[in-house]
Amino acid sequence: MSRINGRLRLLGAAAVCITAVGATGVVAPPARAATPVYSEDFSDGLGTFTASGYVRTGTYGARLAGSLSSGASIVSVPVDATGYGGLTVSYTRTASGLDLGEAFTVAYATDGGSFTTLESARAASGAVSFPLPASAEGKELRLRFSLDAGSVLETLTVDDVVIEAADGTDPPAGSLPPVDDVTEPGPYKVTVDESAGPGGDGWLVYPSNAGQDGVDHPVFVWGPGAGSDPADYEDMLRLWASHGFVVYSEVSSSDGAYMVDALDWLEEQNASPGSPLYGDVDTSEIAFGGHSRGSLGTFDAAGDPRLETTIHVAGGSFDGNGPGNLRTPALYIGGDEDFATANMERDFTNTDVPVWFNVLDGTDHILATRNGRHVITAWLRWQLADEEFRRTEDFLRSDCTFCGLGDVRYKNW
Repeated sequence: MSRINGRLRLLGAAAVCITAVGATGVVAPPARAATPVYSEDFSDGLGTFTASGYVRTGTYGARLAGSLSSGASIVSVPVDATGYGGLTVSYTRTASGLDLGEAFTVAYATDGGSFTTLESARAASGAVSFPLPASAEGKELRLRFSLDAGSVLETLTVDDVVIEAADGTDPPAGSLPPVDDVTEPGPYKVTVDESAGPGGDGWLVYPSNAGQDGVDHPVFVWGPGAGSDPADYEDMLRLWASHGFVVYSEVSSSDGAYMVDALDWLEEQNASPGSPLYGDVDTSEIAFGGHSRGSLGTFDAAGDPRLETTIHVAGGSFDGNGPGNLRTPALYIGGDEDFATANMERDFTNTDVPVWFNVLDGTDHILATRNGRHVITAWLRWQLADEEFRRTEDFLRSDCTFCGLGDVRYKNW
């Protein structure tokens, strides 16, 4: 199953001088094909790892160096392995210059627990693969590479870290029907009501067969840019609704009160027997987002406690204070030809919540939403529809699905 582009590296070589193993080591890649769950090649610095001690990155990967004062280590973000079976951890490593009594150690942990050693050695070179026990399946996994050595000339170099699942293992299901490719319309036919909302002047775009098979549909309230209205975004509103989201849009303002009023109205529709959405809206899964001025309104309303995420397209706050209202993960999309990107970059610096930022290549202020619409689809499916595999596959790794579209930055994860 390909959700756009998943890069799978096949690793193989011999393990050298393994002195302690916490899981059965296999010094060759799995013979069968595999489904990629997570990967990091350090091509963008530490990527999804955090470091302590002396660590640097380059074309060689991540290099840990010894120190008389403290050891060096790198630890991955949590990787959600829910729904995956037959897990295998693979990586390349080279230890150099370690003296007797010194060692590097590779370990994994599940659900925030203590680390279990996969490999500990004084000398090793090449690629190895280790199957994880069944007890690791369905858990959050973290990987740790550490070095206990006394000199900066004693190093461990790590590259091409991959977690794979046995072939035939599908990503875990979310709350909406799964899709193979977010660049295509979703499985739902779409209905558009052009006289909806609190004032009767908004657009309600929703799955025509809302509630079928017991599905409750997450909500996305969208704010158009200044001088535009929902009709200017019709194809995008239809796209998001086709993936199972109830989408509402009206002419925006920098004051986000209209978004809050729209959400109140949608909750009323969910509770009203006469509404086509009666009982079919997931009022626990809500996103606000917008383009340009719609992004400013989203910043203004971002403190609403019902929100799960916010989305900001080509709309950085003028004073850099917009992110101060954020309480949930945020998606920023800009363009390399957009005058608003400088403001967005300042907002990114000032953002304290988890944030993912893509400055799209060949994109100006007007095209930012259209060029970023598939990124938004995947983000909504992750944040609102609980497709946790998208965390690393589509966003939080150096070879993520959308990383080739422009300059990607993220933090606080």
